[in-house]
Amino acid sequence: MPRVLVLHTGGTLMMRARAEDDSPHPSLTPDVYGRDLAVELPSLLRIAELETRILFTMDSGDMQPENWVAIAREVHAALEDPRIDGVVIVHGTDTMAYTASALGLLLGPLPKPVVLTGAQRPLAHARTDARENLIDAVLVATLGVPEVTIAFASRALRGVRTTKRDAWGFDAFDSPNCAPLVELGIGVEVAPHVRDGARLAAFDPRLDSRVLAVRVFPGIDPALVRGAIGAGVRGLVLEAYGTGNLPHLAGSLIPALEEARARGVPALIVSQCLRGFVDMTAYAGGTAAKAAGAISGGDMTVEAAIAKLMIGLARYDDPVALRAWLEADVSGERTAMT
Repeated sequence: MPRVLVLHTGGTLMMRARAEDDSPHPSLTPDVYGRDLAVELPSLLRIAELETRILFTMDSGDMQPENWVAIAREVHAALEDPRIDGVVIVHGTDTMAYTASALGLLLGPLPKPVVLTGAQRPLAHARTDARENLIDAVLVATLGVPEVTIAFASRALRGVRTTKRDAWGFDAFDSPNCAPLVELGIGVEVAPHVRDGARLAAFDPRLDSRVLAVRVFPGIDPALVRGAIGAGVRGLVLEAYGTGNLPHLAGSLIPALEEARARGVPALIVSQCLRGFVDMTAYAGGTAAKAAGAISGGDMTVEAAIAKLMIGLARYDDPVALRAWLEADVSGERTAMT
């Protein structure tokens, strides 16, 4: 029988209501990891042998890049262990897509499955998605899907392509530019675009969190962007309009991009749209941004772009090498360079 390591980091799945909160809808707080999953969900033992470890017990809203590194280090060690066939990470939903993106890019191609899951309602509640998500996550961790995925609402999505789309529904995550890797219905369907397994690379924990993401909007003050660049930001992610269009006449951001280039600050352009990709030749604003040195993020999510820029800044001192890495597809986070 397969053996799956379950790493607990916190999140709604294992939360409880605050004892002092007697309101009709009490706020949730991280709980002590006191439940035996095999007792709570005995069907898990028909899928795999479980080994459980506690890394953190936190609301994922408090997750920081150093926590990504701690999780990645633990996962890397588990993937090197011949006794472990797959890893499940219990994580809060609010920042799960960021962690999934960071893990996919920190670890690179994988030999075994790594599956993040969580819940919109705690496991202790009568109406909860936690049971189904945990069972699905453990099952996906035993399949031939050697990628970082998010198992949620009967699907496993490529982690570096995910974004949280719904704060209230059980179907909380989407992967707009990449079809699900696994569909879990009456049967289990593994998609043909699952990446091939690969030898695990040596673990490299380096990242630089001095990255700023800015959503472009009508009226944005370019001086604020330039001020951030001057204040020590080492990398910039701009969420541009449509296919990468930026203001280049009134309120032009082009001088800010030129200043970023002069200071050696890479500017990565992604789209505000959930679907589609950046084409910096489609409109004048994108063309001007490209001429000012901006880098196309293709069809990356903003979560993947932030994580990739943090990691790339720490790994590459040469701006040409950094640009090439940002434009490359490392773990399925983007399709062809655009």
